Amino acid sequence: MTKKNASKPSTAPVSSAPRVVDLEHYVPAYLTWIANKLSRGASQHYLEIFDVGIETWRCLVLLAIEGSISAQQISRVIGMDKGSISRCLKGMQERGLIRTELDPTDGRLRIAVLTPEGRTLHDQIMGMALERERAFLSVLDGAETEQLLNMLRRLHENLPAVESATLDYAAQHFPKAKGASRRQAED
Repeated sequence: MTKKNASKPSTAPVSSAPRVVDLEHYVPAYLTWIANKLSRGASQHYLEIFDVGIETWRCLVLLAIEGSISAQQISRVIGMDKGSISRCLKGMQERGLIRTELDPTDGRLRIAVLTPEGRTLHDQIMGMALERERAFLSVLDGAETEQLLNMLRRLHENLPAVESATLDYAAQHFPKAKGASRRQAED
């Protein structure tokens, strides 16, 4: 560039295009796309072969691990709406996959308990679920898979900070929004 050109003001047009999210670099989009596509694919196969959807499978997984669990606990672990979980458990009970009991430590709380039929179904679906995971991760080596799991755990543990930052941002930028005044009062 010559000295004469360097002092000349830029004639490039100023962009008036609205700002948009760069989806190629927006991590939540990739996480959402992957989760949605994995869930939709699993649900299609599980419905076709086992006559259960992904919600039932998720509940079966937690029941197989815990033995018994409440709808509230499932909701907390999975992050799904408690109403959806309750409806799912009701359907599972009607199919004989679970039975409900009163929690021995809290006689007011109902818990779901896996039946032998539920355990059999879990074991059948688990083979397909693990094959889906194997195929999904086949583009990574063992060290990369461990690194991915460690990063995902850290991101999952950081979700409370994300919610807090969101509330702070909303209170600062949208003070009249529902819940913003509550957040300001907390500070």
